[in-house]
Amino acid sequence: MNQIKRIGIIGGSGLGQALASQTKGKSHDINTPFGKPSAPIITTELEGVPIAFLARHGEGHMLNPSAVPYRANIYALKMMGVTHIIASGATGSLVEEMAPKHLVVIDQVIDKTFKRQSSFFDELAVHVDFAYPFCESMRALLINAGKDIDTTLHSSGTYVCMEGPQFSTRGESLLHKSWGAHLIGMTCMPEAKLAREAEIPYALLALPTDYDCWRPHEGSIDKHSLMTEIIGNLNAATDNAINLITKAVKNAGEMDLLNTPNEHHQALEMGIWSDKSKITPAQKEKLGIIISKYL
Repeated sequence: MNQIKRIGIIGGSGLGQALASQTKGKSHDINTPFGKPSAPIITTELEGVPIAFLARHGEGHMLNPSAVPYRANIYALKMMGVTHIIASGATGSLVEEMAPKHLVVIDQVIDKTFKRQSSFFDELAVHVDFAYPFCESMRALLINAGKDIDTTLHSSGTYVCMEGPQFSTRGESLLHKSWGAHLIGMTCMPEAKLAREAEIPYALLALPTDYDCWRPHEGSIDKHSLMTEIIGNLNAATDNAINLITKAVKNAGEMDLLNTPNEHHQALEMGIWSDKSKITPAQKEKLGIIISKYL
């Protein structure tokens, strides 16, 4: 396991491609017990702080949300010494006040995915607390950094994670809105669940690019103009998100975040219900980087 502590940055649509083009460092082509991650992990420094960057959708954005190897991604970041994760992702907005180009620091999630492996523990009974899916200290780091960015930043929001890759029907969109959710996306889950199992504090910065289909578009706009508008919104939000994340990483360095105890670093302490004496050598080898300190 890499001994250098790092902040992991997972880039989603837009931000992943932008950061990948800007991030210069050492590329690591990694294999994990759960396969290869989406792309090589880039280790470098940002504002003097060690980071590990991963493009969630792979090089060239070739992986749709259901095909992202979430377990391999989180495991590989753990292998690279990542102790905290800042993730980003494009979303649709379900409420008027969270307009395109705004940024949102998510605090709750509703998981509607059904095709994805959502746990590292296929052969063990392990139950982690997930009432509050995102690390509050990491959320505070992003919120405070946002005070220096010239954009509208929302400090909370509920994210519905759907399977995709198709977008919502209007009936689904209206249902999600009726639940009191604020954003709809496809990549938050099981990423946040796996980060919790891997004992890595995790926060998500969402980038609304449009209003979901609950809100009819103007009749005069054609689909090509609409897509141009959405891409423009994503690019604008991406620029602001990069500035915010850069500021957050700088603040993390000044706070010595990488050496500060965090409750999620012990997320498995009470979570392993299986008899540890019956865990096989093969299971220990596969999961050692995650559970070795409890065995």
